[in-house]
Amino acid sequence: MTVTPEAKQNAPQNVGHTPAPASSADLAVARRVLEIEATALHELAESLDGAFCAAIDLIEGLKGRLVITGMGKSGHIAKKIAATFASTGTPSFFVHPAEASHGDLGMIGKDDGVLALSNSGETPELSDIIAFTRRFNVPLIGMTRKPHSSLAMQSDCPLVLPASPEACPNKQAPTTSTTAMLACADALAVTLMERRGFSAEDFRTFHPGGKLGQRLLHVRDVMHPADSLPLIAKDALMSEALVTMTSHSFGCVGVLGDRGELIGIVTDGDLRRHMANNIVAMKVMDVMTAGPKVTSEMALAVEALAIMNDRSITALFVLDEAGVPAGLVHIHDLLRAGVA
Repeated sequence: MTVTPEAKQNAPQNVGHTPAPASSADLAVARRVLEIEATALHELAESLDGAFCAAIDLIEGLKGRLVITGMGKSGHIAKKIAATFASTGTPSFFVHPAEASHGDLGMIGKDDGVLALSNSGETPELSDIIAFTRRFNVPLIGMTRKPHSSLAMQSDCPLVLPASPEACPNKQAPTTSTTAMLACADALAVTLMERRGFSAEDFRTFHPGGKLGQRLLHVRDVMHPADSLPLIAKDALMSEALVTMTSHSFGCVGVLGDRGELIGIVTDGDLRRHMANNIVAMKVMDVMTAGPKVTSEMALAVEALAIMNDRSITALFVLDEAGVPAGLVHIHDLLRAGVA
């Protein structure tokens, strides 16, 4: 196809590669917004008191789930909060307040608790949920900036956020207020995680997919089992060790002591160092590297990778509590699992 001079002239040049010129006015606005919201978060941190601790106690004591609700922008924040709680060990879901008035109140059980978000504390759509919690003794946490609002007054545990100004020019659009709601809920979720001792393994249970799940894999999830390992006795000849190494294709062979414990390893590097000798007639113990780096089944795969990178090696034997080989993890296994 022939490209005409006119087409060349009209074609966009360096699309996606030339950054727009910086506008000092725009940057000033953006920085002002961030500074206003940062100040609000600092005020929020300073304002936390016994009400926050009471909310933690209330949520931790629930036998059921934490129901999050809010209308408009608060509703969007509530959905994210529900996802955060659900992924960090607190069963939670979002209920739309308008839908709640048309049957979804049935989703709230007697063992559940409700966290309701409203900047003003007077959101009309929340009235039916608030009345439901009062009628059936469902614990209610209200998050609002108005301490004397209906939501705050009706809540078992009102969380009153500082009345920091919104970041928009007319002080109306929810900006600082929604940031504070999200941050306060994050503080609740993380505090609960630490109180419960929520571990990396627990976190991976709720995040099995994606890069996060891959980085939280344990060695046991990617290692080769004990019955597939290249192992040989310390008194065996290197001629046997070479056959074992070749048949398993791990580039190494583990050397066992009298009790079946791992005492050394023979690698390609060991072979090269002894190549000038009659290596096939030598005993394994005379060629091996003693005290090799090892790992355990419960170690994170990223920790095993760090050992490999630090020592420039490609495989680690996995030992049980008695020092007996229980598996082997190879750099290729980590690559396939997306850890490396």
